[in-house]
Amino acid sequence: MKYYLHVLKNYVNFDGRARRKEYWMFILFFYIFSIVIGFIGGLIGFELLGTVYILAMILPSIAVSVRRMHDVGKSGWYMLIPIYSFVLSLTEGQPGPNEYGSNPKEEEPSINDHLVS
Repeated sequence: MKYYLHVLKNYVNFDGRARRKEYWMFILFFYIFSIVIGFIGGLIGFELLGTVYILAMILPSIAVSVRRMHDVGKSGWYMLIPIYSFVLSLTEGQPGPNEYGSNPKEEEPSINDHLVS
């Protein structure tokens, strides 16, 4: 859930990199929320509720997709190539910094770091 919220906080940030976990956790929660909101919209008689949610998530989805392409060292425009962008989204990010920024996997603090403090 923290990755979903992180993407929403950076909904217009097209710079930097997004690791696989951040991208796929966002996608997972996006689909879960889409189904739940669509179901609730059907129950209350407002079928457009799911559509409103999906429209609201377009910009964050594009932003995290662009950052995911950056993590593998590609331009964000590669997300427009359907099968290739899917393969890239499954590929591990480049180790170390690349032209789009530092490796987010190396920046993320470990859970054990919080227990020691």
